[in-house]
Amino acid sequence: MQPHTVLPWYIAGPLVGLTVPLLLWIGNKSFGISSSLRHTCAIASRGKNPILAYDWRKEGLWNLVFVAGLVLGGWGAVRFLDAGGPVAVAPKAAETFNSWGLGASQGLLPAELFSWASLGTVPGIVTVVVGGFLIGFGARWAGGCTSGHGITGVSNFDKASFIAAVCFFIGGAFAHWVVLPWIMTL
Repeated sequence: MQPHTVLPWYIAGPLVGLTVPLLLWIGNKSFGISSSLRHTCAIASRGKNPILAYDWRKEGLWNLVFVAGLVLGGWGAVRFLDAGGPVAVAPKAAETFNSWGLGASQGLLPAELFSWASLGTVPGIVTVVVGGFLIGFGARWAGGCTSGHGITGVSNFDKASFIAAVCFFIGGAFAHWVVLPWIMTL
């Protein structure tokens, strides 16, 4: 099979956007990912934790299958659609990342932060462990993740989702321009 480049935004974006009405049409389901982690924890705890003592069967396992499909789809895209070589990073972005000591032009994620070896460093721990905890905590506190609020909630004109999506963008910009450069000095 001939390798291809990544899907352009004008194809991938509408495909993701069409997922929302498709899920609503097929099974009256809302698009979102963070609830699947809650269901997985509820299954594992078997009702021993009061926060997770709810009937996860009522929700069904469709979202766990959906997440498994995302993982398999990601694997398939890398396996069959990867054109090989480094991921194209905008020259200005590569220049900025390189000034922070990150080799962003060498791949999709800088190995200085996102690798097994980096977990032994302060920037790696702060980025992966602390950042991962904050993202998970924030998703539950906000009542959903970026995909749930940003795609489903905004398309349903939900006021709380508009607010959450704006806060996600502000938080992302703050993390990129303030937190990440600070982490790289640790």
